[in-house]
Amino acid sequence: MIGKALSVARGIEKADLVLKNAYIVNVFSENIEHADVAITNGMIVGIGEYEGIEEVDCTGKFVAPGFIDGHIHLESSMLKPVEFAKAVLPHGTTAVIADPHEIANVCGLDGIEYMMEATKELPLDTYFVLPSCVPSTSFDESGCVLSAEDLNGLYREEKVLGLGEVMNYIGTINGEEEILHKIEDAYSNHRIVDGHAPGLTGKDLCAYVVAGVQSDHECTNIEEAKEKIRRGQWVMIREGTAAKNMTSLMDLFQAPYHQRTLLVTDDKHPNDLIQTGHIDYIIRRAIAFGVDPCIAIKMATFNAASYFGLKARGAIAPGYQADIVILNDLRELKIEKVYKQGKLIVDNNNVIKIEEPSINPRIIDKIYHSFYCKEIVTEDFNLKIDAQAAGEFFRVITLIKGEILTKEGRVPLENGKPEISIGKDIIKLAVMERHHNTNHIGIGFVQGYGLKKGAIASSVSHDSHNLIVIGTNEKDMAVAANCIREMQGGWAIALEGEIIGKLPLPIGGLMSDYDALTVAQIMIGMKTKARDLGVEEGIDPFMTLAFISLPVIPELRLITTGLIDVQKQCTVSLII
Repeated sequence: MIGKALSVARGIEKADLVLKNAYIVNVFSENIEHADVAITNGMIVGIGEYEGIEEVDCTGKFVAPGFIDGHIHLESSMLKPVEFAKAVLPHGTTAVIADPHEIANVCGLDGIEYMMEATKELPLDTYFVLPSCVPSTSFDESGCVLSAEDLNGLYREEKVLGLGEVMNYIGTINGEEEILHKIEDAYSNHRIVDGHAPGLTGKDLCAYVVAGVQSDHECTNIEEAKEKIRRGQWVMIREGTAAKNMTSLMDLFQAPYHQRTLLVTDDKHPNDLIQTGHIDYIIRRAIAFGVDPCIAIKMATFNAASYFGLKARGAIAPGYQADIVILNDLRELKIEKVYKQGKLIVDNNNVIKIEEPSINPRIIDKIYHSFYCKEIVTEDFNLKIDAQAAGEFFRVITLIKGEILTKEGRVPLENGKPEISIGKDIIKLAVMERHHNTNHIGIGFVQGYGLKKGAIASSVSHDSHNLIVIGTNEKDMAVAANCIREMQGGWAIALEGEIIGKLPLPIGGLMSDYDALTVAQIMIGMKTKARDLGVEEGIDPFMTLAFISLPVIPELRLITTGLIDVQKQCTVSLII
């Protein structure tokens, strides 16, 4: 096979495919060159003037490497992997690096196996980093606990590139044995270690890097990002559905920082994928801000391949895999064709037929039956306040528009106890354990969500994915929560004792069986209903709700056992 490639490269034999007269985005020299691209056996073998058995006229068109999303949770697309692939391939994405910690928190190793089986043989290369924090913290209640010993054997898998985001950065810098064991295993298997440390700077950042953490996707301000690059980390610019950090990090598109920066989405809902795009959307926005298109594309291709050690990926050059995007325009990034290993898979937004991989029936049964909790009644949401508790205020989780960070608010008690106050935009929140039927229910209050009536519930609540519900009254909260339970996961909206909108997510309580367009249409309808009930503009009704229970992002969160002070990593009382 190499003999033929050499003959084609030298112009002795015809290539299988030649892209003629193309403007090539060169990620090495960061400029545009005009030439043919010769492809044989799925590999680029020549740049210059070539003849091919098949020739595609690319006059006036631009040829770029296929885009790579360097950090995503496929489960957060709410699509099963085959439908996710169909949604992102037309946007030029040919590879993703997925952290399956959402499904792993629900189903453990079975969840990881499901993701690996469901992505095999798809024309979208899906690589994995192993979930480092299942659960995210020791006091959270997830469906499973994965130890270093559980994970170590998975490094034998070719598609496993490293250890996923080390969210327990406090435990890491304090030298907790289990998380350091996981990091050491990744290094001993010659794999990378991803980070997750919002706001970490100074000596604590130095300790985090010393522990072996090589990247971060949680930077929300430019000084933090630049410091992390100066300390040797790679920084991922995240622009997804919930967190949009690109505007704050625009300086990273300039030298020298763009050499250590890549583009990621983290979480991306199907309506956003359809309406705005995937990695192509981030590139397009960067170009609109004045970034050199060659640099933006390099950050979305070669930089990701370099960080993750993907050899012969992310460039239009001899010896590189022929994952190629043909663009009609370099500024609007209109994608005409997508090739995967030299084979056409997208033509004018039409995806060539993709077959869904077969999956072990035992795994399917496990994934589709993940709810183990009793029927919920209105009384479950009553506060059980210790008679000895004394105080004048109660803590509320205060939301920040456009961010997944929260603040701790303090509100005076009414009639000696915490209460819902629509006028003050304070409503009730509950997180119910759904994996082991423990009956644990954490209850708190949220300010800034905007809901004026009814209740909204979801089984997507990072990272343990317990049942979360927010509402203006306990009756609607119970109705919405029970709808989720009966569907084995999903979204639900209740008003005056009736369900007025629902989206089933039966795959681990996280993903749908529907195609991307159907899911997007249902989601848009439900978000419209949520807005009609008062949810604030700038607050995504469901994505925001999904992060209120994540006890590793500052400042105040709610889990099944109560309120968590993230910085101190301890439970705190509701009344103070």
